[in-house]
This record gives sequence, structure tokens and C-alpha cells, in this order.
Amino acid sequence: MSAPLVSIVDVHKTFGSFQALKGISLDIRAGEVLCLIGGSGSGKTTLLRCVNQLVQPDSGAIWIDGDLNGFRVEGNRLHHLPEKAVARQRLNTGMVFQRFNLFAHMTALENIIEGPVQVQRRNRAEAVTEARALLARVGLADKESSYPANLSGGQQQRVAICRAVAMRPKLMLFDEPTSALDPELVGEVLSAMKDLAASGMTMLVVTHELAFAREVADRVVFMDAGSVVESGTAESVLGHPQEARTKAFLSAVLS
Repeated sequence: MSAPLVSIVDVHKTFGSFQALKGISLDIRAGEVLCLIGGSGSGKTTLLRCVNQLVQPDSGAIWIDGDLNGFRVEGNRLHHLPEKAVARQRLNTGMVFQRFNLFAHMTALENIIEGPVQVQRRNRAEAVTEARALLARVGLADKESSYPANLSGGQQQRVAICRAVAMRPKLMLFDEPTSALDPELVGEVLSAMKDLAASGMTMLVVTHELAFAREVADRVVFMDAGSVVESGTAESVLGHPQEARTKAFLSAVLS
């Protein structure tokens, strides 16, 4: 088999006296959709932020497409990368947060092309064409000139997904992208994510939407107290969990 696109090896992270991550090791292959589930404080979001280099692990290592996050290797020594180099590495990942974080003074289209044009220095006309195609793909072709204040939460989150995809990342990270939405708006965002998964995008998704995980995930990982408790196919973890902590969590959220 080919090498994994993402390799997370023995990652630890502590905030004060709180151990957020306790030796997490995971591989994600190109085109795979991996869903992280677990209760609040289980370490899911911290792990995502480590992958995206918004948080630096205390120990362990993360590789994305063969590049070691945050460091360069010379001989047998590691050297911290300067911030500009870290920013370049961060372009390998696109991240969609719980909150939409759109630029309020920019239209939907302008929000999407800002990164490709200003950061990646791509041709503006090409970026606009790609942005319009992305908006059409998520059902927002008629909203390109709308400002965030005139969009629903679900529409804003779909624009945020388009904005991340427009940067052509190797890996998409989702941190509970539907948790801030009214229930009637959740489906439209999950539909956009399903379409993205079907296109072959590699995705690491923190979610409490277990039906989505069951339908889309190649693998589900249950985390608790900073550790991976159980990992496997969606059917095995969600349908036939083996660990007592997994069973208790699923019983609580499905009751």
C-alpha cells in the first residue's frame, strides 16, 4: 500500500495541568474520510489544531504528504521552521471551523477568491471562475454578490467550505461544522460535505452527526480523555462497539 497522506505519531499536548492529548497515533490515506467522535474535552479539536499547526504538540510528530509539520531535519537534528515556512505548510490543509469566520465586508465570491489571489498569487479571472463553480456546486450560484450578513448560517458555512476548497488543499479539516447551526440548516452543510467526500477529498472531520459519520466515513475514531479508545469502520464502531466507554458514549448521544 502507498504511504499515508497524513501520519500522526505519538502526539501529546498539555494545557497547564490538563492533558488534552495522550499519545495519539493515526494514519489517514489519500481520499479517506475519517470522522472523530467523542464528548466535550476528549481532545478532538486539539488534535485538528495540531494537524493545522494552530497548536504545537509538546511531543510527537505529524507528517502531511511526507513533510514534517513545523520542523526541518538536518542530519539527526530537528530545527523549528520560521513562521513563513509554517504558513506555507499550512496551505496543505483547509479548515472549516464551528463559526464561519467570513470577512463581513466581502461578498461570498470575494471571500472565496481572497486566498487564491492574495496568498497563492493565482490569476484573478481563473480564481473567479473556480469560485463560481464551487458556489454552484453547493447550491449558492445566486449568492455570489451577497454579504455574510445577508446569508443564513448554513449558507455562510457553505461559503466557508468553498473558501477552504478554493485553496486546493491536500487535506480538509472540519471542526464540528454544523454545531452552530439551527437544526433545519444542518442538512445543507452535510450535503456539501458529502459531495466533497464523493469527489475524493481527504477529510478529517470532528462531528457529533453520527448519521453523517455512518454514511460517509471510511473510518470512525472514538476519543475519550485525550486518547483513542476505539477505531474502525463506521459499521463496527457505531453499530457494534467493543469498548465500554464507546458503548456508554453512544448510548448517551443516541438516547
